[in-house]
Amino acid sequence: MTGSAATEGPLLCIRDLSVQFDTMAGPIRAVDGVSFRVPHGRTVALVGESGSGKTVISQTILRILPRAARIVSGSIVFRDPKGGETDLAALSAQSAAMRDIRGGRISIIFQEPMTSLSPLHTIGDQIGEAHRLHLGSSLQEARKATRRMLGLVGFADPERGLDTYPFELSGGMRQRAMIAMALICRPALLIADEPTTALDVTVQAQILKQIADLQAELGMAVLLITHDLGVVANIADEVVVLYRGRVVEAGTKETIFRDPRHPYLKALLAAVPRFDMKPGERLKALREIEPIAEGHFSAPDRGTPGACENPLLEVKGLAKGFGLRKGGLFSTGEQRKAQALHDVTFSIDHGESVGLVGESGCGKTTTSRIVVDAIAPDAGSVRFRLGEELQDVTRFAGDELAAYRRAVQVVFQDPFSSLNPRMTVLDILTEPLVIHGIGTPRSRKALAQELMQLVGLDPRFLNRYPHSFSGGQRQRIGIARAIALKPRLLICDEPVSALDVSVQAQILNLLKDLQQKLGLAYLFISHNLAVVDYIAERILVMCRGMIVEEAPRDRFSSDARHPYTRTLLAAVPEPDPDRPMDLSLLAGGMSSDPHAWPEPYRLADPDDAVRVEIAPGHFVLVNRAHALHGDVPEAAPGRLGVEA
Repeated sequence: MTGSAATEGPLLCIRDLSVQFDTMAGPIRAVDGVSFRVPHGRTVALVGESGSGKTVISQTILRILPRAARIVSGSIVFRDPKGGETDLAALSAQSAAMRDIRGGRISIIFQEPMTSLSPLHTIGDQIGEAHRLHLGSSLQEARKATRRMLGLVGFADPERGLDTYPFELSGGMRQRAMIAMALICRPALLIADEPTTALDVTVQAQILKQIADLQAELGMAVLLITHDLGVVANIADEVVVLYRGRVVEAGTKETIFRDPRHPYLKALLAAVPRFDMKPGERLKALREIEPIAEGHFSAPDRGTPGACENPLLEVKGLAKGFGLRKGGLFSTGEQRKAQALHDVTFSIDHGESVGLVGESGCGKTTTSRIVVDAIAPDAGSVRFRLGEELQDVTRFAGDELAAYRRAVQVVFQDPFSSLNPRMTVLDILTEPLVIHGIGTPRSRKALAQELMQLVGLDPRFLNRYPHSFSGGQRQRIGIARAIALKPRLLICDEPVSALDVSVQAQILNLLKDLQQKLGLAYLFISHNLAVVDYIAERILVMCRGMIVEEAPRDRFSSDARHPYTRTLLAAVPEPDPDRPMDLSLLAGGMSSDPHAWPEPYRLADPDDAVRVEIAPGHFVLVNRAHALHGDVPEAAPGRLGVEA
């Protein structure tokens, strides 16, 4: 078939595709009779939870399936505008024809760029290699094409980027390098497999805009694989919904979001946090967790949020810098310092949930590490109410330090790396009790069984190892371990950022239930404002180590004032085609630069910043000159306070 004839039908047409994994336990049908198409120049989204078959379909298209997998039936017809019609399912995975198509005419962006890029080769060499292999170019021609592509994907200095190694780049820049590698040969189809899941919302928005702009320039089609319905609503033209390897619903973006029919799709849409949720409204998880009503873990008398006159935790004026040594074998050893925190001040009341949001590198985790006394601040104080009075955490020792360790616990971002793979769940849950000398082996096992029920897991699974659980189940085990010592404050550091939207809803609802049942206070750290808006009663926004805005939840999304906060809000993709992200606002990447903020927020030096109260409990950071002259953002009459 000629190239012109090849463009008459869809670019990619998948018919009745079935893929099976032959395992020791028997055959598993990962993809079962899937059919859909990808038109020329359009974006089709494959949507579903982990395990629904999305990634297996992408691997089948490129013929990079694991050895245990095989195509049982179906066809994958690729109509290349430059070359004719080919059934990819009928080609040998190692054939020359398939190698020419893979990377040359069909490219892929993977979820985690660091595992996809060689740490031993420069970005320029890795991207240029694809150009030389598929187009037969010389080293100089490949370098020139790579430099141009790095400029297209947003590298500020493409020439320098050519000689940069992956570990020298941020997560967003590594993902841009992956995009450049995928597009260097100008493919007809780009497969984007969860390309923004691990990225901050602002970086995610920039990457999505980059893909959309390049799609328009190169005229390529995009097959987007994701579980984020907000992303789908912003960039997809057509949507295919997968459940357990089968297509349960498909249609245009407008049809899918405005008139969903299948119960699974309706459930996915109901599981997404939204800013317009009513007070007390819960996310609708696909598989809700029902915590037990009675047992040892009953709520102690710790008061309700805001009921106690004095706070549980008080953080004042935290500052922290980290030394950077100039590189090079013959360096003089001169020290530089990166300032991670600057004058961080906040408090948490008994039973209150406080959200801390910001991009990666803004200082959120450093703040939490100081709170748990893992590192010492350069200046400022952390005080916690162990008894009747607030006490300086940095002075705790002996029994006081042990009591503080019991009172403050952490839920980590990655449950797999934070759980010892060589310990059973029983050992994991009872280890804190053993360390603090609580109970007997028999009573500890009884508490572990109750903890499993509390987080919605079967106590019969106590003798299993972490690898035998799903990501959401492992996170529940991490939560169970954190509450084993009956803490008063739980620090949740990005606990749902790597989870499917349905599992995310399940974990967020569980945290809400546990807070009410156990009287817990939360410091909830995240880069997703929609998630924080759901879980927190008060929200702190951090940028460049400074808290630039603080507000109660009911004022936050409707009355945010700081330009950085507004950018974060604009970057949250909502599952509504009528409420798209303002990608132009996010394209410049200047939202986190204090020098680029408009007055009165612009800061030449962090020491010039002061907090002003513009409404009860609502603070913003402005420069000192404007604060002293009363030139602040719409201050509420009689409520202006300035903190030097």
